[in-house]
Amino acid sequence: MSVTLDTKATNLRHDWSLEEVKALFALPFNDLLFKSQSIHRNNFDPNQVQISSLLSIKTGACSEDCGYCPQSARYDSDLKPEALMPIDEVLKAAKRAKDQGASRFCMGAAWRQPKDKDVDRVVEMVQGVKALGMETCVTLGMLTDKQTQTLKEGGLDYYNHNLDTSEDYYSEVITTRTYQDRLDTLERVRDAGINVCCGGIVGMGESDKDRANLLIELANLPNHPESVPINMLVQVEGTPLMGTDSLDSLTFIRTIAVTRILMPQSRVRLSAGRKEMSDEMQALCFFAGANSIFYGDKLLTTDNPMTNHDKALFERLGLHSGGSSYV
Repeated sequence: MSVTLDTKATNLRHDWSLEEVKALFALPFNDLLFKSQSIHRNNFDPNQVQISSLLSIKTGACSEDCGYCPQSARYDSDLKPEALMPIDEVLKAAKRAKDQGASRFCMGAAWRQPKDKDVDRVVEMVQGVKALGMETCVTLGMLTDKQTQTLKEGGLDYYNHNLDTSEDYYSEVITTRTYQDRLDTLERVRDAGINVCCGGIVGMGESDKDRANLLIELANLPNHPESVPINMLVQVEGTPLMGTDSLDSLTFIRTIAVTRILMPQSRVRLSAGRKEMSDEMQALCFFAGANSIFYGDKLLTTDNPMTNHDKALFERLGLHSGGSSYV
């Protein structure tokens, strides 16, 4: 099955079918990357990568049972729970991230759903980070309408809430929150006028069809997420997904390429799992259309490549950091 592509993305699509997306995944590798790179450079500076930094502001003791997450209270992962961080410590971390080149500061808290008083404290953090001249993003779990509005009025730029996987495979990974719960939260965030950061995790034992359906779910939302993090599963001792067969690196790169084709104007972010990726694999991901990464040595609780290594890789590839503008 052939797919007609608009490389300039003047008409963003929200009606992708499974047959079309499976056809993209099945293309010869070079053909797929040629298509994704063509779309990428018609919508972005092909050598620019947006830099974010992620801080866990409240760690562990989460009531959810996400099978990949060491922060769940249900698993023995040797992770020490930590209460919500003081605001001054958060702002010090944000300042360090800015000094290292990050333009967006993301704050994650291990909650199923925050209390209103917690959201009020997070808003103070958001306002402090914005005063440093950085974009702000938080991930706090499910939100009420009131909490979403509080975040909007507090100046939040982005809200992260990943779908994680396809609806069909979701119950194999998580049982304490439904897929519809996630979609409802995304709708609240979008309706409030907050930018959406939403992606998923691959390498959790899902099928090719599940990966295609995850991307279809994202691309067929009423608006494409402004940021789409694509995570490679980081296996952690004590979590149910420890021991899952590793995903082939070329399959991951294909996933990045198809994400770029389906969502031409979204920032596609290389997220968790980069520490296990070779420089060559990351270079192919950038060529396939990834144009955002996390800086820093930690992603919430899992290791990430050190900032100096990233800077050296950028120099070798001729990449530079930059903001969110389209070309």
